[in-house]
Amino acid sequence: MLHSLQALLEPALAERLTLVLNHVLAAEPVAAERLRAHAGRGVGLSLQGWPALLPPPPRLAWRVTPAGLLEWCGRDETAPRDLAVTLDAANPAALLARMLAGETPAVQIEGDAQLAGDVNWLLQNLRWDVAADLERVFGPTAADLLRRVGGAVAAGVRAAVQGAVALGERLRPRGP
Repeated sequence: MLHSLQALLEPALAERLTLVLNHVLAAEPVAAERLRAHAGRGVGLSLQGWPALLPPPPRLAWRVTPAGLLEWCGRDETAPRDLAVTLDAANPAALLARMLAGETPAVQIEGDAQLAGDVNWLLQNLRWDVAADLERVFGPTAADLLRRVGGAVAAGVRAAVQGAVALGERLRPRGP
């Protein structure tokens, strides 16, 4: 039963991630322009060191569209992988805490040099402007309130995750 639930959630999560990535790309015309030159090329994301106790993450591979956006390749094992991006996910809580703090995670990029350069540029320069999206949906007054509440919640989550990571490090058995 757990396996069938995972089979249902996996595509939904990957598709939602693709929507978010495309939203961020489309908000920055220079980003989509950089990717347009790589239409048809494939980019795969691997999570290295993923904890065995957690369900395995979905296969994350995208094809660059002619519009400079991303199309999730689904479970297509034959999809092109012109570029492999590897993220250290051995400690997902610490990774999440760093990403919530606005830090760019350390990644390894292998493959086509031109595509690698453009993907690296995207990783270094693109940020989701959540405040602007909130303002478009709710108006400036409500968006400001939601931004402040969200910031406080994010700070609390960051502190909790950092505390859990620190506790985990202290409780980790040390080798001789």
